[in-house]
Amino acid sequence: MSVTDVTHSPETLTLTLTAQFDATVDAVWDMWADPRKLERWWGPPLYPATVVDHDLRPGGRMTYYMTGPEGEQFHGRWEVQEVAAPHALSFIDELAGDGGAPSDDMPYATSVVSIEDAGNGRTDMRIVNTFPSVEAMEQLIAMGMLEGLTEAVNQIDALLVA
Repeated sequence: MSVTDVTHSPETLTLTLTAQFDATVDAVWDMWADPRKLERWWGPPLYPATVVDHDLRPGGRMTYYMTGPEGEQFHGRWEVQEVAAPHALSFIDELAGDGGAPSDDMPYATSVVSIEDAGNGRTDMRIVNTFPSVEAMEQLIAMGMLEGLTEAVNQIDALLVA
């Protein structure tokens, strides 16, 4: 399993996931940079993602939807803030309304991804999600963000050897 630790802190308004992979930094970065690879792991196993738009540059957007077991669709979007390939990425990650339109009713988090060489052909990846409030954090965790993100990232290992 690739995920090695998941913690959340109401004091710092963060949820942090740490993972390690038997792959190079470039291979792990490609899981984010290639929209076809991203959609193979971004959603948890029972909610596969479909990437609609993928503009991975500062100011760019990534829109997607996850399809549930009964065909229901859950839309999301990223507003890309920073890209420092192949080591770092930050974006605002928000749930969206139908068709990926922004929704003021949905919570969001700012996600900061770091990818570093761990030596011996291994790569460490860390995702730090920061929330605007305890309420937003609690709402997203109650909606399954912690489990969903863990399940999603745990799918990357299989893709790296494919």
